[in-house]
Amino acid sequence: MTKIHYAVEDQIAVITLDDGKMNVMNWDFFKEFNEALDRALADRVNVLIFTGRPGIFSAGLDLKLLPTLSLEEQIRFQKLFATTMLRLYLFPRPAIAAYTGHSIAGGAILSYACDCFMIGDGPYKIQINEVANKMVIPTWISLICRSSIPPQHWKEALLHSRAYSPREAFERGIVDRLVPPGEDVMAAARTLARDLFKLDGQAYAYTKKYLRREEAAHALDVFEKELVEWLLKE
Repeated sequence: MTKIHYAVEDQIAVITLDDGKMNVMNWDFFKEFNEALDRALADRVNVLIFTGRPGIFSAGLDLKLLPTLSLEEQIRFQKLFATTMLRLYLFPRPAIAAYTGHSIAGGAILSYACDCFMIGDGPYKIQINEVANKMVIPTWISLICRSSIPPQHWKEALLHSRAYSPREAFERGIVDRLVPPGEDVMAAARTLARDLFKLDGQAYAYTKKYLRREEAAHALDVFEKELVEWLLKE
């Protein structure tokens, strides 16, 4: 089943997560996600917008898949997750997360890996729930989350698995823009995208790389050690 839909509109790549369910992340999801990033580079788009269908962006990793994986498969899958999200975090084009719906765990991480995060106001949840679900937050996830979450909220958002409504996240500076009910989130994202067109693309790409690549490389260097330590803790 196709999980990710790709379209180009006026030099904007619109990448829509929609598997008809909760947009969980599994092998197929990451394959299609990376293919979408490849297409965006090939099409020489100016900006990427990530969105979902109304009500849901992503519930994160496929929790039905994880218990079926061997240790070797678990390491390979988690590394695919890490390298894919870090690829977006370092992507040489501006990326915008724009949707109206829930974003949990991996869905929130994907949103934080973008350069701008806007969300429609409503009864939705944004949460990094790993610790609450007896899972660890490795260095690479912490790096991406801390790029969007202000330092005074790191403890409640990451250690304490605080779930935020869109408005609560906006008030804490976690979300860049809160779109009022009834207004079109995608219209707001396209307006922002056109503003980003005014920036020099090469300067943007290199500055983003210089800001982020050293810490991202370190996060990958310690990835396997942290994961094995966690998986074999008992």
